[in-house]
Amino acid sequence: MDLALVYLLLMAVGILFYVLLDGFSLGVGIVSPWLSKGEEKALALKSLSHLWDSNQTWLVFGGVVLFVAFPRVYAAWLSTLYLPVILMLIALIFRGVAFEFYFKATTSRKWWDLSFTIGSSLAALCQGIIVGAVVEHIYLPEQSTGDYWLSPFSVLTGLALVSGYGLLGACWLIRKCDNTAQQKMRWLAQRALFLTLIGLAGVCFWVLFDFDAIAARWLSPAVGPWLLPVPILTLFVSYRLWRAIRMPSRNLSQDLVPLGWAMLLFVCAFIGLGAGLFPYIGPERLTFWEAVAPDASLTFSLFGIVLFLPMVIAYNIYNYRVFSGKTSLQDGY
Repeated sequence: MDLALVYLLLMAVGILFYVLLDGFSLGVGIVSPWLSKGEEKALALKSLSHLWDSNQTWLVFGGVVLFVAFPRVYAAWLSTLYLPVILMLIALIFRGVAFEFYFKATTSRKWWDLSFTIGSSLAALCQGIIVGAVVEHIYLPEQSTGDYWLSPFSVLTGLALVSGYGLLGACWLIRKCDNTAQQKMRWLAQRALFLTLIGLAGVCFWVLFDFDAIAARWLSPAVGPWLLPVPILTLFVSYRLWRAIRMPSRNLSQDLVPLGWAMLLFVCAFIGLGAGLFPYIGPERLTFWEAVAPDASLTFSLFGIVLFLPMVIAYNIYNYRVFSGKTSLQDGY
């Protein structure tokens, strides 16, 4: 069994689950300025009160797998991307503190509300910048020496991810809210979808024109036809998402449809990113086979993952099933 590939897939699953689950948590903070103060904003935060902390476990899981299985890559990326990673972690901590104090504060609630929005937006921006910097350090090492991480391309990926998380957050609130708040989120989700698609298209065209190795892979007669379903599926999912956002709500299950399509859009983008990077995982086209830890370490760690990962998945499924309905202000926290 190729343990390096197993751990690469585990890390990819952890990152994808984090993006999908904590993505809408951050997205709620991004779109919260469009909610009226009082009941609407309280409902939005209440909808996350039982979920947001467990969503972040997937970020920890992905980071632990990277540290255990690919220590060279962990050290290289952490030293190169130290500042955006630290800013992201500070923003996540700030977001968590603001979330807790929002429900306790009285006179200072507006400041914690603002802190929640800033923390969510900054964390999303940093994550997008990290993605762009990783792609540049892998394929354009001559332009990305040392701790270089801030560039027009990484800023574009950062802004695209902010709008994408905003889309997830709006779709989540379509599911959890009613009446005026839901209509606001449908209106906002349409704008967020437009901005997300603009950002995604901009990143794709930039990659095709500036990253020759990725362009050669996607346009290769041997590989290109196998990758063609990804952009086709992305267009189809985008159309279905737009239709779902505009469709009037008739029942509880129908309110979940926009979130499902929005998550599927992220899955398509994630597959496209993976197709462009594989098998490289470190700076200057370091492959995951070259960076993997010894088999003894991988085998030992795999026992812990096999033991605890099903528990984490089961807990998350149970958590989402228990709090699957509409949110009310009477929900305990």
